[in-house]
Amino acid sequence: MSKMKEKGEITVRFSPQELRSLRKTARALGYSSVEEYVRSLAISVLPESYQTSARNNLSLEPIYRTNLGSVYHADALDVLATLESNSVDLIMTSPPFALLKKKDYGNADANEYVRWFAPFAREFKRILKPTGSLVIDIGGSWQKGLPVKTIYQYELLVHLVKEMGFYLAQEFFWWNPARLATPAEWVTIRRIRVKDAVNTIWWLAKTPYPKASNKRVLQPYSKSQLKLFEKGYNAGPRPSGHKISSDAFRRNNGGAIPPNLLALANTESNTAYQRYCKENNLPQHPARFPVLIPAFFIQMLTDSLDLVLDPFAGSLTTGEAAERLGRRWICIEKERVYIEGGIGRFEHESARLNRNFPTGDSYNVAPPVLKPELDNEPLPEDGGQRRTRNVETRTS
Repeated sequence: MSKMKEKGEITVRFSPQELRSLRKTARALGYSSVEEYVRSLAISVLPESYQTSARNNLSLEPIYRTNLGSVYHADALDVLATLESNSVDLIMTSPPFALLKKKDYGNADANEYVRWFAPFAREFKRILKPTGSLVIDIGGSWQKGLPVKTIYQYELLVHLVKEMGFYLAQEFFWWNPARLATPAEWVTIRRIRVKDAVNTIWWLAKTPYPKASNKRVLQPYSKSQLKLFEKGYNAGPRPSGHKISSDAFRRNNGGAIPPNLLALANTESNTAYQRYCKENNLPQHPARFPVLIPAFFIQMLTDSLDLVLDPFAGSLTTGEAAERLGRRWICIEKERVYIEGGIGRFEHESARLNRNFPTGDSYNVAPPVLKPELDNEPLPEDGGQRRTRNVETRTS
């Protein structure tokens, strides 16, 4: 191997065997190129002062600011490289999902997703505080032309835990009761699957003990629990082996501890953001999560003036939640048109006048309903592989 040094750059020549080995290693570690891998190796062996200098050479400036937050129109990796190690309290994000249909905002293929995400994960690990959290909202994906799911979001979780050294603090599930019955081919046409209405949300951390308190996100007590406060609980042993005292469950703690199922319909239709987009002829981001999703985790996992980061910010929903809750925040987004619309979350007159969060509706989850009278209609022997004439007629 020979090297030629010039001002501002280094040219490195590898033998064919060395280059093949480097490419194999770079791909396995999730780097997009040999160059990216070699540069990362070079920076990692420099003293910390030189590493900081190398990162700060990227002179990126925010294109919008509030009293608490900054918005960057840039590639997330470029901005992440400028942030100090152990400086962020919460990374709250919803990266592009690995969907079959490619979106304007960009989304990686399921088979390449972990490799695409790996460079971001390395930066997340570096900039996150030991007490901080990484929260990733990530929806599922279907295999092309088949009524079966990919497992890319679980492969990502395994990579983050097994390879990157994150801890899975807890998994959450966001149930959207208003989601359409999709995929239509399998759900409403062939009727061989049920509505896909849940996203997984991974809560990860650098240590087993990130700072958190469920006291900050307590839910109203149910009517049955309020009655227990008045009448008490039937004391005695339970089939599980637990012994319940007569004083159990009679202490009012100000609310019920929420489950890890977040029931929240994504049905916003007249928010400040949407009005701002309409008034300024701007496209609305097609894959927004409700502001109460990031607000829940920001409230539970951060303190006032802590730093919240969203590297795939879309329409700046995380920034809005952080601003309302009094946290410092950084949002990064590559598509400028979505930033221009997202600014309406802070600049629209109605947003400035009303800083309260929307009130979510309560939902009852129906228990399984059985229809034994339909047993006389046999299940398709081929599992619904062929579209039958009856199906086509029934759904036309």
